[in-house]
Amino acid sequence: MIRRLLQAAALVAATSTLVACTVPNKGGASFEEVSRAAYRHNGPPKLTLFTMLSNRTGSGAHTSLMVNGSQRVAFDPAGSFRHEDIVSRNDTVYGMTPYMVDRYTRFHARETFHVVIQEIVVSPQVAEQALQMILSHDAVMQSQCALSTATLLSQLPGFEDVKRSYYPTKLMETFAAKGASFRRLYEYDEDDKSNALRDFVPEYLQEQ
Repeated sequence: MIRRLLQAAALVAATSTLVACTVPNKGGASFEEVSRAAYRHNGPPKLTLFTMLSNRTGSGAHTSLMVNGSQRVAFDPAGSFRHEDIVSRNDTVYGMTPYMVDRYTRFHARETFHVVIQEIVVSPQVAEQALQMILSHDAVMQSQCALSTATLLSQLPGFEDVKRSYYPTKLMETFAAKGASFRRLYEYDEDDKSNALRDFVPEYLQEQ
């Protein structure tokens, strides 16, 4: 009985911290819109893990993954980076140009949270496998951003040891152990992410 209570308490604690992973994103842009928005970046094949951390407690609030393969997209499970001029379907955000990546990171960094950006260069085959898995991924349930990202990664060659967890910080630590680059983005805008979307400029979407 006590063990069950402890397990329940742990689950509540895990899901209560993932306040940013609470947006249902089923459906979205048409396949024609998705095709038009496709963006290919000329950098190396790469996985980029974004972890949003509380400035007060250091706990993880959100996890997402960007893949640079035959096109560059972001897997933003149950995320809230959505705008009428941002092309997304289920939890995939398309057209991740440099401008879009900048908007994405700044959208999450504010007075209450900062963003950790970790990058790992992978083979073209691994990047493409990750991309195809993201493109075919169903919309993720709330509070499962880290779990769904870890589950996806664990199916890739070289990442089989990634443990499935509800905690964004656990996945961040796993990426660090694999030699990922590491940087933090701090900004001190007021705690209202809608302001960042109001500053979104659609005309810059095709900036290379």
